[in-house]
Amino acid sequence: MVSDMTKNIIASQVYDESKVKTLSSIEHIRLRTGMYIGRLGNGTHPDDGIYVLFKEVMDNSVDEFIMGHGKRIVVKCDGRAVTVRDYGRGIPLGKLVECVSKINTGAKYNTDVFMFSVGLNGIGTKAINALSERFRVMTCRDGKYRQVVYGRGKLLEDTSGETTERNGTLVEFTPDPEIFGDYSFREEFLKDRCRHYTHLNAGLKIVLNGETFVSENGLVDLLMEESGDAAMYPVIFHREKTLEFAITHTRDFGERYLSFANGQYTSGGGTHLSAFKEGITKAINSFTGDTYSGQDVREGIIAAVSVRLREPVFESQTKTRLGNNDIRGWIAGKVKTVLEQHLHKHPETASVLVEKVSTNRRIRNELNSVRKQARQRARQVALRIPSLRDCKVHYGDGHERAGETTIFLTEGASAAGSIIASRDVETQAVFALRGKPLNCYGKRRDTVYKNEELYNLMRALNIENDIGDLRYNRIVLATDADIDGMHIRNLLLTLFLHFFEGLVLNGHLYILETPIFRVRNGKRTIYCYSAGERDTAAARLGAKAEITRFKGLGEISPAEFKQFIGKDMKLEPVRITRRKEIPEMLNFFMGRNTPERREFIMENLV
Repeated sequence: MVSDMTKNIIASQVYDESKVKTLSSIEHIRLRTGMYIGRLGNGTHPDDGIYVLFKEVMDNSVDEFIMGHGKRIVVKCDGRAVTVRDYGRGIPLGKLVECVSKINTGAKYNTDVFMFSVGLNGIGTKAINALSERFRVMTCRDGKYRQVVYGRGKLLEDTSGETTERNGTLVEFTPDPEIFGDYSFREEFLKDRCRHYTHLNAGLKIVLNGETFVSENGLVDLLMEESGDAAMYPVIFHREKTLEFAITHTRDFGERYLSFANGQYTSGGGTHLSAFKEGITKAINSFTGDTYSGQDVREGIIAAVSVRLREPVFESQTKTRLGNNDIRGWIAGKVKTVLEQHLHKHPETASVLVEKVSTNRRIRNELNSVRKQARQRARQVALRIPSLRDCKVHYGDGHERAGETTIFLTEGASAAGSIIASRDVETQAVFALRGKPLNCYGKRRDTVYKNEELYNLMRALNIENDIGDLRYNRIVLATDADIDGMHIRNLLLTLFLHFFEGLVLNGHLYILETPIFRVRNGKRTIYCYSAGERDTAAARLGAKAEITRFKGLGEISPAEFKQFIGKDMKLEPVRITRRKEIPEMLNFFMGRNTPERREFIMENLV
């Protein structure tokens, strides 16, 4: 006998015409949001979806400037809604509805109208429409206007008439909380994007909430903002129609690049960045007649490169990595030629640069013996890293979950035990620190090799040679919420900012937020992250509520801890907007004691 339940299951699995569905473009975008804007997020990370929506609007306005129409863009944001007004040609009135609601509709396919556009698929504006609670577009052309208003992709209003407004387009959107949850735009992220747009488009003026951004010297201004007084020689700069780049060196560790394609910040790099690096190394070796390694040439470098292509090939709709293979040869060749000629024409700059590269090689050779000793010492301890409990998936292996890979840096075995017992073994690793790590401020690079714990940590992250080989996308500082925990956190921040600043600048470093209090009665448990939340929860649960304060992560049971490192994990990204801020900040917090630091600690000590 077949049960009624089994019959129902079989019936529901029937594959016939009734099971085939056709979704509209708006429905598909809302159903498969990640295909169009990547991650969702709530606005705490610069790559979150709401900033992708902002970028799509701005790209269209900047494209107008690139084509010679409109030199000013006005942006307003109140944290929830964004308005962008440009003074370009304006969308043709008769095609406004199609341009903002139908996929694969737009003028970007016509290279006579848009020669070097970043948006070539006719998708961006439609994604904003579909994913916005409210979406309004007004276009003005030659004394006439047309305005449409949408709600979650559905047309609500369509009006037109005469106007005295200047030509151009106004776009206003409020991201849908049904998609993005409790989100908020962070003004510092919007400022960074506006700053990038102006540096890539000399002469463009962007006004964000009353603050004006403009750059007359393009990437030179960008590099000077990034490096500050740390630049060892004047920025080497080249600009032509399809390629622009700027280069200088500092005395700090690591390498820092800002790469762009058709105005899009390619945080993942791509073929243009690889070719750019190759051209720099070839130029130095050709100029000196020596054979420096790429590592020697690039240690301490800070550079920016921007390319403009008729047919850019990005690896996804979010456009964070360029994939055009045919550009590698001409970019490398042009960079080599221009840089080598510049060094011949500017002997003072050449002298400083070559000395820097030579010093890098000498230090690398000195470190080789230290590395050898450190590796021998590590082999004597164990064939594996003793403090590491690894995961199965890693950042660079191409796995679909590679972006989730996380390593928790904990203080001691107790805290590590709770995380190890509750983690996702596929994507979450744990590294247990033994006490307080060394204060690395002002130390030489060999310090990391001579200190066993720091060396093991570097091996665990796989950043001994290059942060490009990083094994985990997120490095999470998971320390106790007490004075010792804060100190350990600061020491780890100093380690990364001093020797591996690229990890921070590229958004890989985070701080784990865990509850300080647990408030519960017989029916409900509330976890609280502050004294204010504790008091509110206690009042809600009544006089019989039991309040527990977690003195350390080890006091949270593995069963409880699992929810704090799962899908609702609270991570606060460590953000440094410009590289030149790092030395001053490290000197203040981790350098010699000063009256100013003492006063700061006394005022902010909790």
